Amino acid sequence: MRRAICPGSFDPLHNGHVEIIARATGLFDEVIVAVSHNPAKNYRFAVEERISIVEQTFSGLSGIIVKPMTGGLLAQFAREQGANAIVKGLRNVADYEYEVPMAAMNRHLSSVETVFLTADSQYTPLSSSLIKEVQSLGGDISEFVPRAVLRAFNGSDA
Repeated sequence: MRRAICPGSFDPLHNGHVEIIARATGLFDEVIVAVSHNPAKNYRFAVEERISIVEQTFSGLSGIIVKPMTGGLLAQFAREQGANAIVKGLRNVADYEYEVPMAAMNRHLSSVETVFLTADSQYTPLSSSLIKEVQSLGGDISEFVPRAVLRAFNGSDA
């Protein structure tokens, strides 16, 4: 079985993430969406909320499993999950320059390859930070995020 890990904080999940994860399902039998949590970071949504958002978004697509990844190395998590690959989306050259050294280290630590998928051009400007900023200032983010994210923002206090 070909199994991949698509890691991220997904705070919040946006359509660029959705596109990469959906494309990964065409390349692998199983895609584990690893929702990460770093206690040193401040998140808009708790890890449980982010997991729920990802599960709701992909409920109609088979082959996707959503799991928390709290602490530890991605390479170790990938090995524990029996993954053949880590899938990362690239929006631009800066993403590439950031991700390549990590891919090399992950391969060294776990023998798990990283597969890079280039983002569709309509999603290259998207980032979770930008989505949160636009939303916090009253901007309309509805064309950039799945419905589950809109519901989460509308149901919360901020």
